[in-house]
This record gives sequence, structure tokens and C-alpha cells, in this order.
Amino acid sequence: MTETLMTIRQMCDTFNVTPRTLRFYEAKELLFPIREGQKRLFTRRDRGRLKLILRGKRFGFSLEEIRQLLDLYHADDQQTTQLAKTCEIGELRLRAMQAQRAELDDAIADLKKQLEWGSAKLASLRAQNVAA
Repeated sequence: MTETLMTIRQMCDTFNVTPRTLRFYEAKELLFPIREGQKRLFTRRDRGRLKLILRGKRFGFSLEEIRQLLDLYHADDQQTTQLAKTCEIGELRLRAMQAQRAELDDAIADLKKQLEWGSAKLASLRAQNVAA
């Protein structure tokens, strides 16, 4: 049974990441490529882990949270522990993101009001200068 291995360049092209990113994740013990001298070869497992890392980063999970979740894969309980912990962290992150969105919505509304006021004031000042 031959597994398809990918070079660092193929991983970069496939996942739109830099070699530096892959080396960083390797240094953080998130990825474990096969080393042949200076060459790194990534397995199907590495590709799956990278997909999860990138998804976790997109959702705002810390690298430490991602590493802990990935390490739970081998808990020998059909990933029940991993899934439960992922849901727990995900729900916390979702609440934080929703709170951030509410704050951003408020800031946007306030900025719109300020811009409307500023535009009206500017038009008034320009009208006064033309009349004078």
C-alpha cells in the first residue's frame, strides 16, 4: 500500500501557505513530515492535520488549543473526547466572535452618524463661505 507523499512545495501550492508556515507548524509539533536529509515529505495524515490547523486558525483558535485538539485524536474513544473538546472550544469562540461582531456593528453605526454630521457641517460651512 503506497501512500502519496507531498513535498513542501506541493503542500504550499495545495494549501496556499508558505514554506515558513509549514516549518513553523513542524517546530510547534503540529505537523510531523518525514525527513530525508533537508527534504520534508508530508503524509496524508499531515495534510489532514494541516486542514484542521488552518480551519482552527480561521476560527480564531490558538495554536495551543489546536495542538491539544489534534493530540486528542488518539484518545481511543472513537474521537468522542476530541469532538467534545472541539465543540466546547468552538462554542466559546463563537460567543466571542458574536460579541465582537456586535461591538463592530455598534462602531459602524456610530461612525456612519458621525460622517453624516461631518458631511452636513462641511456643506453648511461651504455654503457660508460662498455667501460671504
